[in-house]
Amino acid sequence: MTTVADNSKKPPGEAGRARQKERTRRAIVDAARELTRSGAEVTMPRVAERAMVSEATMYRYFPDLISLIQETLAGLWPDPAAALAPVEASRDPAERVAFACEFLLRGVHAYQGSVRAAIAHTITEPAAAGKRPGLRFGLIDHALAPFAASLAPAAMTRLRLDLAVVVSAEAFFTLTDLCGLEPDDAIASAVRTATTLTRVAFDLYPERARLSAPGL
Repeated sequence: MTTVADNSKKPPGEAGRARQKERTRRAIVDAARELTRSGAEVTMPRVAERAMVSEATMYRYFPDLISLIQETLAGLWPDPAAALAPVEASRDPAERVAFACEFLLRGVHAYQGSVRAAIAHTITEPAAAGKRPGLRFGLIDHALAPFAASLAPAAMTRLRLDLAVVVSAEAFFTLTDLCGLEPDDAIASAVRTATTLTRVAFDLYPERARLSAPGL
């Protein structure tokens, strides 16, 4: 959440400059979000043009594209609990994971301009990888949360890692760009794989998984 500075105690000139900075930053982020919602390519020059500021001004507020994308996407995606609300009552881990996978990949498709830019930036600048939103991890963890005691810690860790490969923008773009699938078919393929991985993990201990789920 963005905190607006209290300018009431600042000298008039300083307070005015602070308000102008807030307006400029908001204009940049709003422009980036408009581009993101359109699915178009997101670059610093395109955002600057839409925000009606210079590129030099852009870089005073955001040191690189990934920093801008991080803030842009954070305002567009719901938190994991809100995203998975439709399956919150489900005590089927595969159903919850399938929903999380489809939710993420439909968002990736809708916002692919920003998502592709984030991936491209962190491939060429690996040190910036930590700035990626990492939305998949929150969704996977929330989907599996009711079953934290269902698997041995090592098995749960393996399942989370396996799912991170599939419940991902990279998987979606592999299926669409390299395999030539239509977006809906790519999403369906990833969902099937995520479902299979989850069922295999939990089918090893079906009774334990069922009994450890809250409310049972």
